[in-house]
Amino acid sequence: MLVLEIKGLNKENIISISNHKGEDSWVKDYRLEAYKQFESMSDKLPFGPDFKLDFNKITYYKSQDDTLRNDWNQVLKPVKEELENLGVLESEQHMGGMGVQYESEVIYHKMLDELESKHVIFTSIEDALKNHKDIALKYFGKIVSFKENKYAALNSSVFSGGSFIYIPPHTKLDRPLQSYFRINTKDMGQFERSLIIVDDDSEVHYIEGCTAPTYTTDSLHAAVVEIFIGKNAKCRYTTIQNWSDNVNNLVTKRAIVDEGGTMQWIDGNIGSKINMKYPACILKGDNSVGECISIAVASNNQIQDTGAKMIHLGKNTRSHIIAKSIGRSGGNASYRGLVSIEENATNSKSSIKCDTILLDKLSKSDTIPTNICKNESSIIEHEATVSKLDEDKLFYLMSRGIDEEKAIELSLIGFIEEFTEELPLEYAVELNNLLKNNFQKMCNI
Repeated sequence: MLVLEIKGLNKENIISISNHKGEDSWVKDYRLEAYKQFESMSDKLPFGPDFKLDFNKITYYKSQDDTLRNDWNQVLKPVKEELENLGVLESEQHMGGMGVQYESEVIYHKMLDELESKHVIFTSIEDALKNHKDIALKYFGKIVSFKENKYAALNSSVFSGGSFIYIPPHTKLDRPLQSYFRINTKDMGQFERSLIIVDDDSEVHYIEGCTAPTYTTDSLHAAVVEIFIGKNAKCRYTTIQNWSDNVNNLVTKRAIVDEGGTMQWIDGNIGSKINMKYPACILKGDNSVGECISIAVASNNQIQDTGAKMIHLGKNTRSHIIAKSIGRSGGNASYRGLVSIEENATNSKSSIKCDTILLDKLSKSDTIPTNICKNESSIIEHEATVSKLDEDKLFYLMSRGIDEEKAIELSLIGFIEEFTEELPLEYAVELNNLLKNNFQKMCNI
């Protein structure tokens, strides 16, 4: 049964979303203030490729079932069968906890009993704002302001779903937590808001996957992710983005890292029409570390505008960016990044490595870095290459009895090995199968 569907963006619709969720007055006020900011901002972003959206054609909220459940058997049968076909249910056995968002609402959340006994919290953002308010209010909206850009303001106006994770001090999770996001409706917008707090001396690996069927009109995914890393804590955030090629994907992801902490972004970008995503680390504490390892595969009519941002504030901080891109059939796979080592961030170091393979003359890749070093004791290293497939390597493989299509596939998998080796085994297998399907298409250029 359809609970609620809201199309078009205006003050009344935002109030309807908030009322339907039964939110506190401060949440509704936050949404309305963000919407006022949204209306005042230019459609043209200060970064990324130019494009236009008709915001009134988007469905901003849709739910078939807005009850958060912890039993798959209680999920609506058509939705459950769809998720089973996508392999979501099967992957749960490898995780410490699983969350699933379908359209605008998180419909399923479950965590191992042993994690609950450790006082780990893994739930939806709506549940956290109601039932874990003392923690959520301390962090919500603190490192991603709705005043930053139009899509951060849009998310803050209509956010729905997303994950809330709190890892108490001195707690290390042996198995990852996972969330899965599914858009299943034409002209749909998905605007999840995720908040992760990893307290001192703790550790977590969070994995998210996302898919959508293909429609002839565009959909929009505009998420916000905020992560807080305590002293000597560690967070790894892995994304396998496989949106259909009618989804515009504009995501703001940012982490702030305290003394001795580590933030790792493992970011895979296969799908979407336009993908603009630049995971960021604010290295606030001394000896903190930020890493981003990403891949982007751009085919015909796709723009993969991806990269990373590293802001060094503390002394002896380290950041490392590896960006691998593949373009075919006129796809655009570009790196856009920012590294800034501030004046007080003495003895800090950042290294950036951007490698692209273009499989035809129609494809395109740009490297658009902004590297700033404000003190004399720190170092920024940047390396970028754009090339074709190595013909000598292909010849060698084919001389060993491997056909050309398989040789190209092996070469491309080797090219992105630095990314795949960072994934859990079951995800590496899934990603390789996904990429093989793409590579087989690439072999037919």
